[in-house]
Amino acid sequence: MAHPLFSLAGQVAVVTGAGKGIGKACAIALAQAGADIALTARTQADLDAVAREIAALGRRAITVAGDISDEATMDTLVARTVAELGRLTILINNAGGTGPNHPLKMGGAEFSAALVWNVAPAYLMTQKCVPAMREAGGGAVVNISSVAARYAQKHFSVYGAAKAALNQLTRNLAQDFGPQVRVNAIEPGTIMTEALAPFLTPERKERMVSTTPLARLGQPEDIAAAALFLASPAAGWITGKILGVDGGVEAPNF
Repeated sequence: MAHPLFSLAGQVAVVTGAGKGIGKACAIALAQAGADIALTARTQADLDAVAREIAALGRRAITVAGDISDEATMDTLVARTVAELGRLTILINNAGGTGPNHPLKMGGAEFSAALVWNVAPAYLMTQKCVPAMREAGGGAVVNISSVAARYAQKHFSVYGAAKAALNQLTRNLAQDFGPQVRVNAIEPGTIMTEALAPFLTPERKERMVSTTPLARLGQPEDIAAAALFLASPAAGWITGKILGVDGGVEAPNF
């Protein structure tokens, strides 16, 4: 029997970017803790696979395939969640990300798009979910940021700036929406996902592991566990905070 402070019985969570990687792991962890889940990502087949895993846990799942940067997708997601799952109490803003950039080559349009993609959907999804959370008696938002927000490193000026903006958005929205809705963020370190795998030569992986105090790279489940904590009653007196989940790494090691 799970400790009641970590139980999500009766809760309903929306998870963006839920088809694979960190988003999938978060959705499954929340379902294991007792929540019903609304899943969104671009690829229906990925969502269906995650929904089947959640159903096998005895929880309900709905899927909304689409581009989470499109407000029509957001509106459909929120409306269907409340209509079909009965309420909305947790939001995991996981969709986002961009690659490295050359500071003399990336143009204004690409720069702007990367900033917007990493910040605007989290802002708008929070805006659209808070009324339903208040209606349900309260809620929690968890934004998935990155250690890039605090590392100083070459070729990550755009991604670092975008995630730093997401961190500050988190802090300020926590002020706006307390006490009913808590807003926190997680900064993942290097996580073993499909997106990372093509870049991990054996030499690079060995170097990264050797420079990580906990001597391994992260798994999506490491981030999911932190998201579960921040979404649960156990974090009931935590808001506006950025939690690093990075194996103890304090400088770029990629």
